[in-house]
Amino acid sequence: MSKYTIMFVCTGNTCRSPMAEAALRCLLENERPGAAEIISSGVAAANGFPATMYAIEAVKVWDCDLSKHRSQQLTRELIDRSDLIMGMTSEHVREILRLSPEAKDKVYLFKNFPDPSPSGEPVEDPIGQSLEVYNRTFLEIGEQLGRILPEILKRIDEKVHA
Repeated sequence: MSKYTIMFVCTGNTCRSPMAEAALRCLLENERPGAAEIISSGVAAANGFPATMYAIEAVKVWDCDLSKHRSQQLTRELIDRSDLIMGMTSEHVREILRLSPEAKDKVYLFKNFPDPSPSGEPVEDPIGQSLEVYNRTFLEIGEQLGRILPEILKRIDEKVHA
């Protein structure tokens, strides 16, 4: 069985995209165990850094674990192996498409998905702010994932049963 690969992209890959990765992984453990690979990367990430302390703390509300996360730079190889890619801001979407213009049919602004429009509301970067801001950011990510989960499940099922 071929896994459906979903990648979230932010700037440093230590806050927003790892929180989205952890949250979706937790959701899919119940809905489609083993059917998807969830990854994340950053357009300006240095490889090998842990998620921020507050990101690790914020995802615990869903019993998710980010303690083993290590940042990775967005690469063309990661883009090529992903079936669905969601950038946290329009700038992230532009950078993904700059690296791989042919990926345009699988790249979305996170808060717009499944609408392909590349401009819209970003998920603001909580880096350097309080735990309260991280908690709000994670709540925003969780609400968005709740909204788009049916479409994600449909896409996973289409690949798994293809």
